Amino acid sequence: MPRPEFFEDVKIQFKQAACHTSHRSGLLDQIEACNAVYRIRFPVELDNGSILVVEAYRAEHSHHRMPTKGGIRYSLDVDEDEVMALAALMTFKCALVGIPFGGAKGGVRVAPSQHSVRELERITRRYAFELMKKNFLGPATDVPAPDYGTGEREMGWIFDTYKALRPDDLNAAACVTAKPIALGGIPGRTEATGLGVYFGIRELFDDALMLERLGCSPGIAGKRFVIQGLGNVGLHAARAIAAGGGILVGLAEIEGALAHPDGLDLERVLQHRRDTGRILDFPGAHNLTTAAALELECDVLVPAALQHQIRADNAAQIRAKVVAEAANGPVTSAADAILKSRNIVILPDVFLNAGGVTVSYFEWLKNIEHVSFERLITRWEQTVGERFANALEKLTGNALPVDERRTLVLGPSERDIVRTALENTMIIAYRAIRELQTARGLEDLRTAAWLLAIERVAEVYERSGVFP
Repeated sequence: MPRPEFFEDVKIQFKQAACHTSHRSGLLDQIEACNAVYRIRFPVELDNGSILVVEAYRAEHSHHRMPTKGGIRYSLDVDEDEVMALAALMTFKCALVGIPFGGAKGGVRVAPSQHSVRELERITRRYAFELMKKNFLGPATDVPAPDYGTGEREMGWIFDTYKALRPDDLNAAACVTAKPIALGGIPGRTEATGLGVYFGIRELFDDALMLERLGCSPGIAGKRFVIQGLGNVGLHAARAIAAGGGILVGLAEIEGALAHPDGLDLERVLQHRRDTGRILDFPGAHNLTTAAALELECDVLVPAALQHQIRADNAAQIRAKVVAEAANGPVTSAADAILKSRNIVILPDVFLNAGGVTVSYFEWLKNIEHVSFERLITRWEQTVGERFANALEKLTGNALPVDERRTLVLGPSERDIVRTALENTMIIAYRAIRELQTARGLEDLRTAAWLLAIERVAEVYERSGVFP
């Protein structure tokens, strides 16, 4: 099959929601448009002395709020259409969860597995330098984060490059997020997107009206899950789901998939992958293809890999009650229509994938403020906790258990604060989507989520006087 155009799919989703607004077409055209795309080609010397010409991109979809924000993807499939689509999704994710950023995305057309660490460092630093030349990198202009093929190591290189070239920028650490903790990162960022997926799914299974539609009992415990992709997002989502009592009946990776009707022990599967280099041939489980894993019978299918995994050619075979879009754009617009016609509930990526940018926002704030969240409150909370524990012991006449007293006295760590704020953000966003869906009589969660995001972006433009 020909590859669907990703950005065209995103625009279809936009239009399906925008038709429910009363905004003028010119305003909607501006909200839909990708404002800026920078295409770069630069040479990098490889370890063997040869020269590789690297093709790379950075797209800034919307400047209604600044800075723009979005990940950097390393893949041979990177192209202009992909980064524009991902940048657009970032705009609406940020608006939906109340993060004051415009959307952006970057991509470098390289396969990380084909390069040494030294080569990847040279590629990353040169990419950062090229972005800076055109003002596509900076704490107040455009703030990257990791995506497929990148991680905190690459973000550390970008920060170091920026700091070397802008030594007078007091806020240099805020030029990029998901950095190593030692460079100004924030605890909880690594697992944030996957944890956000868990919180979003949990809200769905606490929604009485949605449970009635699904014919399910409340809560994640006992629900059967299939997770496609055990990268950063899928892995942490799977861990949270398993900890919440969910049953992992299927796990899929690029090399193939595993299935077991009674559930798979995630940590044992991960150990098997460390020992053998792949998840296949796990004792007691059935091997199957990644495509077949998507069609396993389950309560929740979580595509957490790349875009366009569920298409018109396989949507009719999906046997899940809920498709939870942990990846960006895993369901094409054609497949979306098929799933809806079969009464399958879709938790849209524009909501469910927003955990990462939410915690990136917390990291950016921490870097701008130059102080950790816990440092501002820890001593005060410890004093209050100590007094409360003493009063409680005096009142009851009994000493508190050591663990309980420690919890009362020490208060939350920065990781606890971040996790709680992420959880609260996802809960508020889900309930706002459902409230709008009910108030406007909308058919599905995707349309409601997009409509809410569009209305929030439109309000910024209208109040700014750009569209009086």
